[in-house]
Amino acid sequence: MERESEQIPQTQPTGTIEVKEPRNQVFCKVSGIARSTLQTYRSKPTSHWLLLALFGGFMLIAFPASSLLSRLYYNNGGQSKWILSWAAVAGWPLTAILLIPTYIFTKSRPTPPSLKLAAWYILLGFLSAVDNLMYAWAYAYLPASTASLLAASSLIFSALFGYLLVKNKINLSSVNAIVVITIGVVIIALDSKSDRYPGITDKQYMLGFVWDILGSALHGLIFALSELVFIKILGRRSFHVVLEQQVMVSFAAFIFTSIGLLINDDFTGMKVEARSFKHGEVAYALVITWSAVTFQLGVLGGTGVLFLASTVLAGVLNAVRVPITSIASVIWFHDPMSGFKILSLVVTVWGFGSYIVGHSSSNKAS
Repeated sequence: MERESEQIPQTQPTGTIEVKEPRNQVFCKVSGIARSTLQTYRSKPTSHWLLLALFGGFMLIAFPASSLLSRLYYNNGGQSKWILSWAAVAGWPLTAILLIPTYIFTKSRPTPPSLKLAAWYILLGFLSAVDNLMYAWAYAYLPASTASLLAASSLIFSALFGYLLVKNKINLSSVNAIVVITIGVVIIALDSKSDRYPGITDKQYMLGFVWDILGSALHGLIFALSELVFIKILGRRSFHVVLEQQVMVSFAAFIFTSIGLLINDDFTGMKVEARSFKHGEVAYALVITWSAVTFQLGVLGGTGVLFLASTVLAGVLNAVRVPITSIASVIWFHDPMSGFKILSLVVTVWGFGSYIVGHSSSNKAS
């Protein structure tokens, strides 16, 4: 009995330690994250974080605004896919103007031109022009909320083309993201009957669906080829080099799209569309102008986030803008938001999150 009573006090402190230990572990993890966050903040000047916030804001505001303006163009009487795709790259001088102070403040020089680099820019510009045209067809027949959800599939193709062309690794979380986002696309396809505007036929809806997926695939290819240019041709990545590529690719896409407008006689068609536009010629000019501005600001924001932070943060913001576009489309255009579309939205964000967490973990491990 005395031995048993001696053992009882020994077991009580042990049980108390087991209860408190998980709480201590959680507290330590939270404290570690807080210290790491504060250390990261102090490691960069305030100007770095202000620029990062500015570029992040461009991604979260300009890209959804560009998608909404595309739908507004069609809702108010716009018809030409060429005009809308031309507007996406017509704002290329904005980035070109930004290059001048970049050269001055960073004391850098323009990248020396070469035939090989010019050929790559022309190729990427042509692919971008085709990509913008595909998305213009998609927005002609799909609600903006649906089009933005389908466009999220570009992550799938970015991962696949990155693996094939750039030899990027595909881990388990990447595979999970590919499968989950594919499921989200399938859910949208199953809900096609309730997810369309009046007057859109089955053939037109499926055409918009297919063009959106093809545009996402081409977008993924362009992303991988752009990374290949940095690795194989330029051999470096600095802010002014990234801006140079954006300017030259957008300029080449502008030239190709302008040729398409000339062949299709859509420069004359602009005047006809402006006169018949729902809210008049001034409203038409504003939609086209702001479509050009917002698209370039969105691309510029993505470029800045990639340079100042990482592809992970760019992926986070890209994931966040999908629900922003969907919710804004429901508010302004009264897009149909069925249970299937909500489920697809949740699944898509989940897929993005899986990819981001896996990519972040692999970066820390390396």
